[in-house]
Amino acid sequence: MTERISTEQEPDLGYIDENYKYIKERVDAAAVKSGRTPADVRLMAVTKTVAPYIINRAIACGARLIGENKVQELLGKLDDLRTEGLEMHIIGHLQSNKVKKIITTVAMIQSVDSLSLAQEISRRAVESGVVMDVLTEVNIGCEWSKTGFACEELTERSLEIDALPGVNVRGFMAIPPVCETEAEARGYFARVRGLFEDAKPRFGKADFDTLSMGMSADYEAAILEGATLVRVGSALFGRRRY
Repeated sequence: MTERISTEQEPDLGYIDENYKYIKERVDAAAVKSGRTPADVRLMAVTKTVAPYIINRAIACGARLIGENKVQELLGKLDDLRTEGLEMHIIGHLQSNKVKKIITTVAMIQSVDSLSLAQEISRRAVESGVVMDVLTEVNIGCEWSKTGFACEELTERSLEIDALPGVNVRGFMAIPPVCETEAEARGYFARVRGLFEDAKPRFGKADFDTLSMGMSADYEAAILEGATLVRVGSALFGRRRY
């Protein structure tokens, strides 16, 4: 359970206000530079290891979308979060046996990396009478240390998953390899965008509309290459605090 911190113990959180304003301005500017509007790109606050009172400050600044990596951490924070109007996603690797714990809590699971996980999401969603929005994860760098579908199988597996009851595939998610230059990062992002655009006609639905890519170090590059959702943690909250 997350340790509660009283108002008297809370440090100055003005840096959250400054960081959020700065990041939001850069996200909006990159969206316009990419030929879209600020409303076309969503900013997610990634809250891994961030205490609820700090997350609440970001919410007060305007954050309405948060992403957590671990189910237990999210559940441990819920009672202390200002959740009204808040949308929560799971963005980390999800074990099948944890699906039942969050199937009615989160709005989206961004990290669907196998058919077996999707089948468990389907089973739990049907049991609970909900439809779970998901993104299928692509291993764009073909890295052995990361999960996700290979590029060549991504669309076909995503179509199979979308056909499952209680599951709605909204798009793709990617975490490219660490890159030394922006040009290298943009190359990976461009490839994911290409897969996304090629898949759209196959899905034939208006809500296949989400391309989640880009984090603290490269969110502007991702937006310039078509990201509709960027996941920003350390740039907003700073180093991990516990």
